[in-house]
Amino acid sequence: MHITVKGLLQIKKAILAFFKVCDSKLTIMVVPHSQGKVVNFQTNIFALVFGVILILGIASSFLYFNNKMVASNSEIAKLKEENRKTLASLDELRDDNNNLIQTAKRFETTLSQSLSLLGININTSNSSSSTLNNGDLSSLFDHNDNVSGTLQESADIKQLTAYLESAVQPIEEISKLIENQGTLFSDIPSVWPIKGGIGHVSMAFGQNLHPITGQWYLHKGMDFSTYRQGDPVIATANGQVVTVSYDASFGNNIIIKHKHGIYTRYAHLSTIRVKKGQFVSQNDIIGTIGNTGVSTGPHLHYEVHIGSDVVDPAKYVTMKMAK
Repeated sequence: MHITVKGLLQIKKAILAFFKVCDSKLTIMVVPHSQGKVVNFQTNIFALVFGVILILGIASSFLYFNNKMVASNSEIAKLKEENRKTLASLDELRDDNNNLIQTAKRFETTLSQSLSLLGININTSNSSSSTLNNGDLSSLFDHNDNVSGTLQESADIKQLTAYLESAVQPIEEISKLIENQGTLFSDIPSVWPIKGGIGHVSMAFGQNLHPITGQWYLHKGMDFSTYRQGDPVIATANGQVVTVSYDASFGNNIIIKHKHGIYTRYAHLSTIRVKKGQFVSQNDIIGTIGNTGVSTGPHLHYEVHIGSDVVDPAKYVTMKMAK
């Protein structure tokens, strides 16, 4: 695109005309309502326009920064409220931590006493060596009073965690001991022979008056009664059924052989639900209460034999009988 000399001259004239207009003089007069002196000053269009732009810029900047200050104040107020809530939560956390420490004290005392009775010692040599002393919570409960704030809570929780980790092994040993004891008790006649622990002892072991002859005799077992017929009778220990028979005296009766040379007899049954040679578990239903044989009413005659000796079943029956 080519610009001619004539075009350049026109552009030059336009620029000169623009500056001439901008340089035009203006007189601004300020006339007061009173009889005061009239104030006037001269300027040009360029200076007037620049002044207006400057004033508008200053006003815009003021409004912008004022809005920013309002937003900042709102954000500060919001942060203060969040900080207040955080401090309240921290106070609650500290209270919970103190409660946890108190509970841990009781746990430590109870566990130590229980382990002492069982002959088990806590071994904490494999846990954090610097967190606990002598395998207990002493270092936790005697913590440095100079430590404060969240650092103290954090240190307490770490020490408590280390202690609980060290307590896992002795608790597992207790579980194994209880499991072994549970196996032992399931192999000896240690439960109430009527399902659900119902009924009562109608005649104890030992010297008693015979309900039919009225004569003193040695009662070689215990009689249990629920005042009705048909309540389920259970095996009082794991074992094998060695006798299922009817006897003129005992009526329908069952003999079960258990470990350690122990036998149990269940007599006067209404029904029998096991067979000779069958293995049964403790609490399995083997029959129901009846009135068969020499009997004056529905009841269970229950005997415990160790080898050839007849023993008092009360020594083996669950403590429910003593309540």
